[in-house]
Amino acid sequence: MRPRISAFPKCYLDAIAGERSMTVFEWIELAQGLPAEGLEMYDGFFTSTEDAYIDEVAAAVHRAGFVVPMLCCSPDFTNPEASQREAAVQRQLEMIRVAHRLGGEGTVCRVLSGQRYPEVEREQGIQWVRECIDQLLPTARGLGIILGLENHYKDGFWKYPEFAQKQDVFLELLNAIPETEFFGVQYDPSNAIVAGDDPIELLRAVAPRVVSMHASDRYLEEGASLESLKQSDGTLGYSSSLKHGVTGKGLNDYDAIFSILASHNYTGWISIEDGMNGMDEMRESLEFLHSMVDKYFPQA
Repeated sequence: MRPRISAFPKCYLDAIAGERSMTVFEWIELAQGLPAEGLEMYDGFFTSTEDAYIDEVAAAVHRAGFVVPMLCCSPDFTNPEASQREAAVQRQLEMIRVAHRLGGEGTVCRVLSGQRYPEVEREQGIQWVRECIDQLLPTARGLGIILGLENHYKDGFWKYPEFAQKQDVFLELLNAIPETEFFGVQYDPSNAIVAGDDPIELLRAVAPRVVSMHASDRYLEEGASLESLKQSDGTLGYSSSLKHGVTGKGLNDYDAIFSILASHNYTGWISIEDGMNGMDEMRESLEFLHSMVDKYFPQA
């Protein structure tokens, strides 16, 4: 079995999940004809979590010729308030059930560590995240849902960046959670670059536990630096200095990435986060990923 390709509408994230000027159903319709096998979902896309509504979303995805391989969620397990951490756990449990309803067993449900609150020390944050994820695992295991921890930069609606953004923290957290069947890594090489880490080094360290992947490519705006990006970490959303572009034409070495994935017999999904400059770029990125799968995972 070879990796399969899915699409995520990064370009319409605010429209669907923020402004509500576009519905998830409109995105599904727009996506028809893209060279992808799946459509990744984000919990902010939904206006309800009632079974009937989620079933309607799943039916629309299937009518369009896709499946749902992953549900992206952004729980905040490092919130200093215990009640907020508990609320995040309950919300994530609900999203695990939604992921199962959308895609069935084997669907990946992304988890994040939480925000890097200035008052939360590293040791305390790792303890809280581990405790929260431990509460999720019985439900994930029971439904056959795989939790994917991402080396994220910052959820688009957060104030602070990801607690486990840096490689050393991410690896410490990952190693603190020994579950390997229903918990693993949602790998995104662009996030490692933004963190000032080497995405290839990170992939080598986590490759046996990668369960899904985001394949975007990032650029820094002319005149910007990673240092200037760090200085904007206290602002809401993503820094304007971060630019998306066609996958394969940015800062990531996709030959090295696919070579490592192939050496570990990776069979999960690879989801494109693209379209910031139009659907034509998203199509070009998807076609690039298919070419890489053909190159490194030839048909038997």
